[in-house]
Amino acid sequence: MNDNNQENSLTQLISKLDRRTAIIGIVGLGYVGLPLMLRYADVGFKVLGIDIDADKVSKLNQGQSYIEHISAESIASACAKGFEATTDFTRASEPDALIICVPTPLNAYREPDLSFVLDTTDALVPYMRAGQVMSLESTTYPGTTDEELKPRLESRGFKIGKDVFLVFSPEREDPGNPNFETRTIPKICGGTTPACQQAGIALYSPAIDQVVPVSSTRAAELTKLLENIHRAVNIGLVNEMKIIADKMDIDIHEVIRAAATKPFGFTAYYPGPGLGGHCIPIDPFYLTWKARQYGLHTRFIELAGEINSDMPQWVIGKLSDALNDRARSIKGSRVLVLGIAYKKDVDDMRESPSVELMEILRDKGADIAYSDPHVPVFPKMREHHFEIKSVPLTAESIASYDVVLVATNHKAFDYDLIQKNAKLIIDTRGVYLNPQPNIVKA
Repeated sequence: MNDNNQENSLTQLISKLDRRTAIIGIVGLGYVGLPLMLRYADVGFKVLGIDIDADKVSKLNQGQSYIEHISAESIASACAKGFEATTDFTRASEPDALIICVPTPLNAYREPDLSFVLDTTDALVPYMRAGQVMSLESTTYPGTTDEELKPRLESRGFKIGKDVFLVFSPEREDPGNPNFETRTIPKICGGTTPACQQAGIALYSPAIDQVVPVSSTRAAELTKLLENIHRAVNIGLVNEMKIIADKMDIDIHEVIRAAATKPFGFTAYYPGPGLGGHCIPIDPFYLTWKARQYGLHTRFIELAGEINSDMPQWVIGKLSDALNDRARSIKGSRVLVLGIAYKKDVDDMRESPSVELMEILRDKGADIAYSDPHVPVFPKMREHHFEIKSVPLTAESIASYDVVLVATNHKAFDYDLIQKNAKLIIDTRGVYLNPQPNIVKA
């Protein structure tokens, strides 16, 4: 390809994106990919969704949703605008842009598991063509785009920044947060080359209000990790403060609410029974793993990780002590867990600390039940198995349990009803402000 053709590839791609005649390919149609698909469809792009899950693909093509906060109406509207989902990776040549939104979990050794990203890339690359832009949105360690994706594209004979364009633009979704949506959350974008950067900005500008360029894919990758590690470290701090406050018979939630009245120099973070979601419990380990390759030890980050990882056991200790004060043991006690999603008012179960609490209690001989209006049936999960359904909350049902464990503070729960009828409440979320004989803060 001569220089004029190389320049034409970028010019033509940008022109298609500016005129919204480009086809957008979203690879991975979950909590990140699906909102992004809806946004591109809303602004006039034809979108092709690619996912390995045939059941998801079938539901989407029928105008159905499998994520609670995404309505079936919005999916049906996207379908009417030309959206189509497929499991066929050979169609990767059709879109002008391929945006990868697949999971990046940890393996059994708490090391990065890039298998979803790499398998997806390997499935796309054979069918790619000149003039396409590929964007990775999956959270990962600095260097992934350059070290893993770039060589795979080059193996096809593509010249990055000339034939095809490669960027990293981390997802910033916050499911269930009514204050932000895909369009209004600024988008970080780092390109492998200056031409790639131009392509990335052109890709996201029609759909996102503000695109924030950074100098490289590595800078973009580290930006995402810093955002989530900042939260993980501060949550670790307040979790440690919670333990100290508990020993001093002080309500840490009261303290945080008071501190938050300061109009500068303080940001409120709240303790809980452990970290949940796909980002905060996982992302710090991506950086600590990569840092070891440079002979560096991320002591501050790892300490916060240890504190946060210990929280479920600390909660179980408080529950055990509370039962012991009432001449009962965990073994044989009926425990109702309130909320098994990882955060309030969503149906997302990824890395939920509630599940770890349930497993610890089950292993100690408790009879476990749960109530969660957002998760009516305990889902099939790779590592966790409970054959149970959400139980309705009535005065009689609440009174039938020895312990009610508030693990996720959904707004839908009637906390007054619970307080009036529960024998014992273990409150891990600070939902009860005033001390009561049957409430133990944890």
